[in-house]
Amino acid sequence: MEKNCPYCQIGGETKVSWNPTKKYFCPMCEGIESDKPGSCSRCGMALERLPDLTGEPEEDTGQSDLLLRFRIGLVFAVPVFVIAMSEHIPGNPLMGILSRRVNYWLQMILSAPVVFWSGLPIFLRAWTALRHRATNMFTLISLGTGAAFLISVLAVLAPDVFPQSAKMDGHAQVYFESSAVIILLVLLGQVLEHRARNKTGSAIRALLGLTPRTASVIRDGVETETPIEKVKVGDRLRVRPGEKIPVDGILIEGNSSIDESMLTGEPIPNGKQPGDVLLSGTINQTGGFIMEARHVGSDTLLAQIVSLVSEAQRTKPPIQRLADRAASYFVPAVVAVSVITFLLWILIGGAAHFSHALLNAVSVLIIACPCALGLATPMSIMVGMGTGARMGILFRSAESLETLSQIKALVFDKTGTLTEGRPSLTDVFAVEPFNEEKLIQLAASIEQASEHPIAKAILQGAQERGVALLPVTDFKSETGRGIVGRVEDSKVIAGIPSLLDDYGIDVNLKDERIEIWRKEGKSVIFIGARGLWAGVIAISDPIKSGTFAAIGELRKQGIQLKMATGDNKITAQFVARQLGITDVASEIDPRRKNEIVKEMQKNGLKVAMAGDGINDSPALAQADVGIAMGTGTDIAMKSSDVTLVKGDLRGIVNAITLSHAVVKNIKQNLFLAFVYNTVAIPIAAGLLYPFFGLLMSPVIASAAMTCSSLSVITNALRLKNVFR
Repeated sequence: MEKNCPYCQIGGETKVSWNPTKKYFCPMCEGIESDKPGSCSRCGMALERLPDLTGEPEEDTGQSDLLLRFRIGLVFAVPVFVIAMSEHIPGNPLMGILSRRVNYWLQMILSAPVVFWSGLPIFLRAWTALRHRATNMFTLISLGTGAAFLISVLAVLAPDVFPQSAKMDGHAQVYFESSAVIILLVLLGQVLEHRARNKTGSAIRALLGLTPRTASVIRDGVETETPIEKVKVGDRLRVRPGEKIPVDGILIEGNSSIDESMLTGEPIPNGKQPGDVLLSGTINQTGGFIMEARHVGSDTLLAQIVSLVSEAQRTKPPIQRLADRAASYFVPAVVAVSVITFLLWILIGGAAHFSHALLNAVSVLIIACPCALGLATPMSIMVGMGTGARMGILFRSAESLETLSQIKALVFDKTGTLTEGRPSLTDVFAVEPFNEEKLIQLAASIEQASEHPIAKAILQGAQERGVALLPVTDFKSETGRGIVGRVEDSKVIAGIPSLLDDYGIDVNLKDERIEIWRKEGKSVIFIGARGLWAGVIAISDPIKSGTFAAIGELRKQGIQLKMATGDNKITAQFVARQLGITDVASEIDPRRKNEIVKEMQKNGLKVAMAGDGINDSPALAQADVGIAMGTGTDIAMKSSDVTLVKGDLRGIVNAITLSHAVVKNIKQNLFLAFVYNTVAIPIAAGLLYPFFGLLMSPVIASAAMTCSSLSVITNALRLKNVFR
């Protein structure tokens, strides 16, 4: 199995296939996918294309076709509308040129292309839904426009089937202009929705736009401009000032300052030296350098971020269940209301009100908008996820985004979460017969196989002191306690005192130096070798600069804070006091962290857990929302619901702020959709006629329906400004 990225730790088992078999998905209906463009079989909306990093040009998902049908339909519909409206002009100037029969025939001929060609996608989407035993907004539109057109055709071809009382001036009425104009308005609404929905993916497209199309590759001493898709792992690449870094890799020659703000949300450039990690899409600001490609194509951090965001955008939060239940009954209910409207007008007003009955029934069908109801949640989710990605906040699913807004308690790991997670070796105390150099050699040699930040600190300390490493075998990690391995045919243990005690090694916990180091907030690692206590190593891990502000803001929000760490009590309390955290659990193993989360949940709290290490993974998985530091391990990220790319706790505050904004936005959208239909449908049925003599034209109903969908989309787009 492919290993995870050692820098960002996104990859391996958590990686999402970047070129899925199904390239298209419905933004409204979860689980609807296709390998080619088309429309959703359930709701009828045009399928959208998954993001692509291969350089392949985006395929048109139907917007240009809709626009063409609208434009051609407009050519035919305008004359129909003018002819129909001429009857309302005093003196009816067209009547002297065209007889009523010619007038009606002309309207029928001109409206037919609008209905049968321009409106074909509408009827096909309705038919597709019907085949799948579903109904959608296109069902209502098809019924309304189809009924108006067919009755009009019947009025032209067989006017005698209509009772005399249903005629005006002895002629059956036609509604060709209503059918034609409604279809045009629906097409226009679809085009506008396409354009508005395209804005929801602006954050992803912005990320995609970071990747350059070519790279300067040095092979056999020759530098050539190479397409990005042909760059291979191990290639040496030259990056000049102002250029974007093409792939993930390691700086090997030169130095520079790199703008990583698009991936991390951090505006301050990061200085880079040989050996430092470089990320695709970030911008080289100053010096030129040569790098080695380590991750290309879909394996880059940028590709993984886009993939994770795209997958998350296609999920549904629990709040969507309300809308789904309502939508499942909505269309049949609207059809029933339309039929009842027609019958009531006939029963109350008789055949003389046939025209009113028909138009009101059609208006009910047209004005009802399940599209707005269906768009309410997915549009907010898509914009919210994109906004989060822009800030370096990655949500695994829509459910995690919603749940985060309900969090009442937050449990923190210490090392790598509250602190930098990039500790440094500060002090060494060796016990005879070992000396400091040998102690560091043994400790660093066994730590070679560990991912823990402390291991990196010990290895860095050994490198700085020029200590050579020895091979290690039989390596074993005692999660939350330490590590064990064999170096020079001797068993070496590094960890907490109880781990050494398990191997029959006694340590002096009362040594004055150990107490002093712990009071200074340092982590003390006990080393055993050859069955003896070899000494201790002190590691200092400063608190992250953003932690103080984040803790203060979380406390203001009334969130209960708790630290849970495997580190010793003195060190844990030292860090906690600096941050003002009063609830601390120290010297605990992963099982106890998990139990702490469970206990808080049993007390009725929604609990989030923030961590970065393997030892945090059980608690991350148990928590209602697990939050992993992007600088942590792959297992931690796999167990989490939210990943902070930067690893800055201010990202938690931003994530909670965003979750509240998204949930609020969803509720606003659902409210708009429900209120619109609650008010609009009775008016379309003729509720105002007995009181004010007002009726709603099907054309006005169509415009109102389009506006309701656009209002939901526009409201969702406001989420792009949450952090401005």
